[in-house]
Amino acid sequence: MAESTPATAPQQPSASSPSPAGSPPPTTAPPADASTPTPASPTAAKTPAAESQIAVDSNPIYHPQPLDDDDDDDDNDSSLGDENALSTASISSSILQYRKLHGRTFHNFGGADKVEYWAPNDDAQNDQLDINHHLLNLALDNKLFFAPLSKPTRVLDVGTGTGMWAIDFADEFPDCEVTGIDLSPIQPTWVPPNCKFELDDASQPWTFPDNHFDYIHFRYMIGCFKDWPAVYREAYRCLKPGGWIEHMDCTADVLSDDGSLPKDTVFVQWKKVFKEAGDKMGQTFEVVDNDNYVGWLKDAGFKDVENTIIKTPVGSWPADPKWKEVGQFNQYMLEGGIEGLGLYIITNVLGWKYEEMQVFIAKVRAGLRNKNWHSYCVWGAAWGQKPYE
Repeated sequence: MAESTPATAPQQPSASSPSPAGSPPPTTAPPADASTPTPASPTAAKTPAAESQIAVDSNPIYHPQPLDDDDDDDDNDSSLGDENALSTASISSSILQYRKLHGRTFHNFGGADKVEYWAPNDDAQNDQLDINHHLLNLALDNKLFFAPLSKPTRVLDVGTGTGMWAIDFADEFPDCEVTGIDLSPIQPTWVPPNCKFELDDASQPWTFPDNHFDYIHFRYMIGCFKDWPAVYREAYRCLKPGGWIEHMDCTADVLSDDGSLPKDTVFVQWKKVFKEAGDKMGQTFEVVDNDNYVGWLKDAGFKDVENTIIKTPVGSWPADPKWKEVGQFNQYMLEGGIEGLGLYIITNVLGWKYEEMQVFIAKVRAGLRNKNWHSYCVWGAAWGQKPYE
């Protein structure tokens, strides 16, 4: 994949600023109104944020058309489709009897009392995972990783979801054996011959042998584990000496750099909801915040740990064509997936009534659609190496 250009660190009240991994590409944009400050570029820079700006499009285009409605297509059922039936023939039927909450389905691996995962596993949410994978590919110029890999032979994708990252990686490295693990059998059947998927709970002691993988990858795993340092230690054990770990994740922040986002928006409460739910579950959503994952990686024994921040715009306000497209897909993904992101933690964890949750979600959607707010989401990536023995 083409080399990406990670972004400058956002100005977060309680977060430290990671060291960027590269410099931004040149941007071309119409001259900005002198009276209106321009938001910081989503691309990376080693210069201060004020020197890395991207102009706002004065006439933004709305996001792509919604996906086709597949409700009547039996093949798309999250647990009963023929394709999944073929790939999960040996799976215990109890795992396929997904738990339900207000019409959405959730994993049933190990029982809810053992494994608490907050996001749905149905088609509606899986579509959003695939869209998110696409927009990150756009943002990173189709780069799947930051770690300096060299001819990996065994790779593990933890929390593989719909398997898109694992499939893309397997295509890029046809001589590498790629294994994706997840709590739900929602991955496709037709995959590259060097790619496979397994049901597993990464919060438990891993069954993989010592010194086995060249690279272990995590993505979009906030709120998943009660003990991230323990998970990283398992990854350390299973990596070969000289192998690499990489974790890309997001915060619950929706921010702006140009003052267009008021301080009391609904996004402040959105962040607070995830903070409170994470504290109550003991499964923090603040993995990237304050460089927490960087400290955990170092504590686990990894060396040469680096990290970077990527800003993904919400909406079509950027003038740069690349970031405009990223913003359009990001808005589309968030609007479609916002209920799934909030349903479990707001109703089951925080105890809100379903109707209260829907009112709140409607306010968040309205905020996402506000064309006057030049907002972005915050993603971070951190990677480190297991020392040679």
